[in-house]
Amino acid sequence: MSLVPETLIEALKKHKYHIVGRHSAVKRCRWLYESLIHDRPCYKQKFYGIKSHQCIQMTPALFYCTQRCLFCWRAQSGDLQITWGETQLPKWDKPEEIVEESIKAQLEILSGYKGNPKADSQKFKEALRPRHAAISLTGEPTLYEPIGELLHAFHRRNFTTFLVSNGTVPSALAELNHEPTQLYISVCAPNREIHRKVCRPVSADAWERLNETLEILRSFSCPTVIRITAVRGLNMENVEEYAKLIEKANPTYIEPKAYMHVGFSRLRLGYQSMPSHKEIREFASQLANATSYNVIDESEESRVVLLSRLEKPIRFSSG
Repeated sequence: MSLVPETLIEALKKHKYHIVGRHSAVKRCRWLYESLIHDRPCYKQKFYGIKSHQCIQMTPALFYCTQRCLFCWRAQSGDLQITWGETQLPKWDKPEEIVEESIKAQLEILSGYKGNPKADSQKFKEALRPRHAAISLTGEPTLYEPIGELLHAFHRRNFTTFLVSNGTVPSALAELNHEPTQLYISVCAPNREIHRKVCRPVSADAWERLNETLEILRSFSCPTVIRITAVRGLNMENVEEYAKLIEKANPTYIEPKAYMHVGFSRLRLGYQSMPSHKEIREFASQLANATSYNVIDESEESRVVLLSRLEKPIRFSSG
């Protein structure tokens, strides 16, 4: 029995979400198309060696989240005149089933490129053997209770995994029985007041929970990333406060990335909220000055800058 309205599921299908089981989804990333047709990979390939054409963009928590961030591209309750309980969690599907069905959904997406004269035939062949899962599409993946088993199920198939969390479920990360290849924590506000305004958390103690997550981040053995989705005029000030949060977490990388005016975020923010790459570079430079991190790479097309104490990022091969 689904806890979400059928009208929502139908609306998401129209937006090209491939629904997997009761609560997961796969969606074609723009960079899958760009890689196959124009040989333009995404920044994850440039920075970390993750091949864009072999990457599945997915979520195990399509309808569920602990925040209603202004910049998020996901459909939030109330969008499209449809409401549902975003923290009313379902009976969870098994990790193995989610992985199997996500791979099937990706192959279905790829079938549209078969015989396309513009698609790189070698890359298309490789794409039919996906090797990376970006667990970041929508929702808060750590709400999915067996998240460690999901990561393990992908890893058993020789996948690499990037897990992106908003950090408001520290217990899920503290009890994780299997680490991702790389862990991202979204820190999109320098203090509680801006966090409440920009991230619009459901619970009153979300800021404390995020800080608890930052405290445990240094206990991970995989590379960790503080991701800052930067929105012009909303969360690009208070660099010293960001620096304190970064110091607490001691991440491997910091990734300030521009908010992109796409998906359902267009209902909440205007086009002018999207910073230019020049603004992101300037913000990254301020972060570097306030911390012991250095700018080591950037991707102008994705409007993202990479900071680290490493000279070069750790690259993963997705063969």
